Amino acid sequence: MYEERPALLDGAVLWTRTLTTASRPDRPDPPGSLDVPARLDRPDRPVLPDGCMDLIWADGRLLVAGPDTRAYVPGETATRYAGIRLAPGEAPAILGVPAHELRDRRVALGTLWGEAEARRLGERIAEAPDPAAALEALALRTAARAPAPDPLLRAVVARLDAGRPVAETAGAVGLGPRQLHRRSLEAFGYGPKTLARILRLQRALTLVRAGLPYAEAAVRAGCADQAHLARETRALAGTTLSAYVASA
Repeated sequence: MYEERPALLDGAVLWTRTLTTASRPDRPDPPGSLDVPARLDRPDRPVLPDGCMDLIWADGRLLVAGPDTRAYVPGETATRYAGIRLAPGEAPAILGVPAHELRDRRVALGTLWGEAEARRLGERIAEAPDPAAALEALALRTAARAPAPDPLLRAVVARLDAGRPVAETAGAVGLGPRQLHRRSLEAFGYGPKTLARILRLQRALTLVRAGLPYAEAAVRAGCADQAHLARETRALAGTTLSAYVASA
């Protein structure tokens, strides 16, 4: 079962996932894999790029899911999960690592914070009556010690998510194209054009899930036409529009 709610941390989402033996995929996991759950209730459902990063507790382990540029298909290795999905650009200050170092990666938190500290924190969360609430409290404590969110980067996300062009966004926030690209790599894990594509795809798929025809969803989200949306879905989500709708 998968559930989520707005987290107490501004802009974040707190989610939980519990798998039964019957819901786990039949295929074995590769040795040493650090897999994280899909964001819906299918254990093999791809996690689509969304600009976010996640701090995850999985049966006692603490993991980080970096920003994706392509669909990620999980292979479950745990049965209980809790996660904090951090809004685009928010995680690097909290985790203490530039986003581009975690692009398309799932890593143990111990590689960032030290094995002993990550083990101690993971065990404390496991012992808590509500692991999700304990993970949320950890994120809140860590965020309180971190630098304040950069309002400029939040403005970049807001403008790109509203469909504004990258060049216009750079000018609006007072950055040159190179400056915006460099700061985007650190904050989002990739350049502003990639972030804009990912946010546009998410807008389009939200409209498709709401029942809009593909062509209308494409134009309303900012694509040139349905064919453009189909190409972006294949490139970023690794599937076709019809296959996505069937799985959703």
